[in-house]
Amino acid sequence: MELETGTDDLLARVQDGVAVITLNRPERRNAFSIEMLQAFGRLLADIELNDDVAAVLLTGAGGAFSAGGDVKGFASQAAAAGAAGAGAASGAESAAGSRAGLPSSFDRSVHLQRIMQRETSGRLFNMPKPTLAALPGPAAGAGFALALACDLRMAASGAILTTAFAKVGFSGDYGGTWFLSRLVGLGKAKELYFLSERIDADEAHRLGIVNWVVEPDQLEERAFEMARRLAHGPTIAYRYMKENLNRAVVGPLEDCMDLEVTHHQRCGFTEDHQEAARAFVEKREPTFRGR
Repeated sequence: MELETGTDDLLARVQDGVAVITLNRPERRNAFSIEMLQAFGRLLADIELNDDVAAVLLTGAGGAFSAGGDVKGFASQAAAAGAAGAGAASGAESAAGSRAGLPSSFDRSVHLQRIMQRETSGRLFNMPKPTLAALPGPAAGAGFALALACDLRMAASGAILTTAFAKVGFSGDYGGTWFLSRLVGLGKAKELYFLSERIDADEAHRLGIVNWVVEPDQLEERAFEMARRLAHGPTIAYRYMKENLNRAVVGPLEDCMDLEVTHHQRCGFTEDHQEAARAFVEKREPTFRGR
């Protein structure tokens, strides 16, 4: 079933319990546009409450995942600002900030981007459903951060990943510094941000940034099968697992353990748990129904 996003920059469908979302600006390596990000935020909010969706698969069109901010667009804005003697930033383009000091729109731009980030990478991270990013090719800057916001990542063997920000004079956005430092450690995250070097899929796998590396012609099928497996798993347990794991990286041990108890006991009353217990005794695979 196709989902209406309101823009050609973002495509979406629901198939077998999986919401497949495709960033769709292949001529710009799926660089962000304000239309894409606004549609993405609305879509994720709907998916979070959609009972037909149990997992999310995020990918990019045309052999790339996402180049993040539209650097060509930034350069055009900078040129226009120079001619006019003033800089400007707006909506999603505020990933670029201001080009000529702090214009009157700066504070509004910051506020708009904060909202945009919370509704996209923030919602992916906090969504009570498993999320998987499939990287067919380059993931850079804020596009890389968007992939990091997902729970799991699968990359084609030819994919290249980079923080990229230092190369264009930015400090980084969309939560990338937070996500990456928790995946690879603070020292390695600083190296990847400061130097902004490109790393291939195998190195990303060695560092724990991606979970699987597959051949390019297998990515679409393997990623969907993994997302489908998650969608047909014990979805209530997944919801609480994800919250437990997310809180484990930000909260005190005691708080995390107390939360684990509540969630673990709750799962014991689900039909999925009872089915799994029967299947264990009967030496068969359980059939989960998300109840």
